[in-house]
Amino acid sequence: MAIRTRFAPSPTGYMHIGNLRTALYAYLVARKDPEGVFILRIEDTDQGRLVEGATDIIYDTLKSCGLHHDEGPDVGGEYGPYVQSERVKEGLYLKYAKELIKLGGAHYCFCDQEKIDEQRKEAGDSFKYTDPCTSLSLEEAEQRVANGEKYVIRQTIPSEGTTSFDDEVFGRITVDNSTLDESVLIKSDGFPTYNFANVIDDHLMGITDVVRGMEYLSSTPKYNLIYEAFGWDIPRYIHCPPVMKDEHNKLSKRNGDASFQDLMTKGYLPEAVLNYIALLGWSPEEDREVFTVDELVQAFNVKHIGTNGSIFDPEKLTWLNGVWLRNMDLDTYYETVKEKIDEAVKGNFDKKSIAAIIQPRANTLQDIPPMLGFFDSFPAYDNSLYNNKKMKTNPEVALEALKPAYDLLSKHDDWSQEALHTALMELPKQLGKKNGQVLFPLRLAITGMQSTPGGAIEIAAILGKEETLRRLQLSIEQLEK
Repeated sequence: MAIRTRFAPSPTGYMHIGNLRTALYAYLVARKDPEGVFILRIEDTDQGRLVEGATDIIYDTLKSCGLHHDEGPDVGGEYGPYVQSERVKEGLYLKYAKELIKLGGAHYCFCDQEKIDEQRKEAGDSFKYTDPCTSLSLEEAEQRVANGEKYVIRQTIPSEGTTSFDDEVFGRITVDNSTLDESVLIKSDGFPTYNFANVIDDHLMGITDVVRGMEYLSSTPKYNLIYEAFGWDIPRYIHCPPVMKDEHNKLSKRNGDASFQDLMTKGYLPEAVLNYIALLGWSPEEDREVFTVDELVQAFNVKHIGTNGSIFDPEKLTWLNGVWLRNMDLDTYYETVKEKIDEAVKGNFDKKSIAAIIQPRANTLQDIPPMLGFFDSFPAYDNSLYNNKKMKTNPEVALEALKPAYDLLSKHDDWSQEALHTALMELPKQLGKKNGQVLFPLRLAITGMQSTPGGAIEIAAILGKEETLRRLQLSIEQLEK
């Protein structure tokens, strides 16, 4: 049987980093099989938390990351509809819930659910609800339903025995049935809970491998009791450890932690983000950190997913993003950063040459505009910037270098970078100075900046002869005063 995995997000806002990693791992598991299928399913049964436009964000995120799904609401497939609310309208979940009641795996409950929820909230994880309605016969319960009494359908848990399952990450897990809570399967509004709908949909969609967060480990025994009651095959489980904000707190979009969209706004590349989150909890067999999606498909092995949460490190992501930017050929890099260069530089300069000087230096796209302001306007600066112990310069040394540099450049007609390099690299020798004693003051004199992308020669070539000489003359006059 071909592997079939699913990514089943709820459209409740931006794409959380942990959710995106789940999508990536599910995608990789499917793609390891040449005939594998990756499915997108929208789980919108929690109607109160839905956010308008969130489904489009899910589509856009998967597309920008290259995680193309084979089946889903927007592409169709043989197992639709792929939106749970649409499946509710077909009466799908209620039908299976009533069948589960007849099989002894669920029952009608006529208790005050709001009161139960309050008790659960107060008690926390220690809360275990035992439903008195289990004493009703099916005939009595159905009569009360027919009389219009408000009800939910709740899972029936055996009071004795154990339930076990195998997980690819955490191994064999066994729990006492007496510790399991009898959860709601169908709410009073007719919508299924996540716990029920995902089991029904996973079975009907032929899901063979379930990839999800380890927070669902405690619920998995209850899922398996539903599978067993129906006599269905149980999928392979791959529970992933959480992505952590720090040692004690998980990343959470509810707490305002960075979403995928936030990272895009901050100038990160989708490819780099995907590469980075793949490494949060998974260790490749070979000693490397840079992977394309196709390379991840080849390298990924669920046996190398760890059991402990991994801390999201913005500095490591920034470094990796810089590696991705620097690994691009110049044409690809220019197309990637052109919008940011245009944002910062309005003058008629060779933008591709500007891209070439920032490529070794920018780690994110947002780093780019602040680097380039000196092209359009020559900023005022203080002569103290010429003091540099490493370059062995000061205002006096700078003036000794800039005057002959101006004379040389004013007579120079070939303004290509190669020709400028040849001419200016001879000047220190002629003056009896170190290269830095000439080129550092020259760069400062034509940019007004102590730190710039690119050196004096590269920047002079981009500024052009007229603008370079104009700025150089202004700086010489400033030093002479």
